[in-house]
Amino acid sequence: MNWQAMRTIFNHEMARFWRTPWESLASPVVSTVLYFVVFGAAIGGRIQSVEGVSYGAFIVPGLIMLTVLQQSISNASFGIFFPKFAGTIYEILAAPMSFIEVVAGYVGAAALKSVIIAVVIYLTALVFVDLPVVHPFWALGFLILTAFSFSLFGFLMGIWARDWQQLQFIPLMVITPLVFLGGAFYSASMLPPFWEGVAKLNPVLYLVSGFRWSFFGHADVPVAASLIAVAIFLGLGLGAVWFIFRTGWRLRS
Repeated sequence: MNWQAMRTIFNHEMARFWRTPWESLASPVVSTVLYFVVFGAAIGGRIQSVEGVSYGAFIVPGLIMLTVLQQSISNASFGIFFPKFAGTIYEILAAPMSFIEVVAGYVGAAALKSVIIAVVIYLTALVFVDLPVVHPFWALGFLILTAFSFSLFGFLMGIWARDWQQLQFIPLMVITPLVFLGGAFYSASMLPPFWEGVAKLNPVLYLVSGFRWSFFGHADVPVAASLIAVAIFLGLGLGAVWFIFRTGWRLRS
């Protein structure tokens, strides 16, 4: 195991994160405040509570999950896309490193960035609402596994993308709508039966539901189903990365 090479990639990615503190940390805080103003004040004034939880507190897990998915994908995709764009990817491929070490460096850094941002959002939310965490161990577990899984998908997207437009397509046109329709700011039980069934076809609902359960002890779907969904995301990501490095798809051409 080439720990030095893996640590070099990891440190390089984290250094880029800390060089832009406004974009990296202040921006999520501002976004959190805006969400609280729009959803917490405007909608919260009409919906006092959901499943016994104040609406302002209820939306926090969904807000954290929305940010984690977006940040995991964008950080990991940019991290691997830029070496492709600059042509330095060949130096990485020629280095005495296995694909596991390359992926661990890029994906590990992207996942850690997302977890840091999630903690910042949680601390910001505490200024506005009382936010207990009923199952802190499970909350951390869901957070880390989700961040790592979607950092893998971001890494794959960075390899797949041929230009900057493609790099932004999936986060904007796929991930964000899925999170908004996946119960980030409402409970699926609030929907009519037919639409509740449709909502349960959205895989992101299982991530949001499991994470929200760790906060309040309530879930739209069984917690076991949420764990299975996370495991499937993680397995698909690992399998796709293994295939790409084995075949060199869009890496050596």
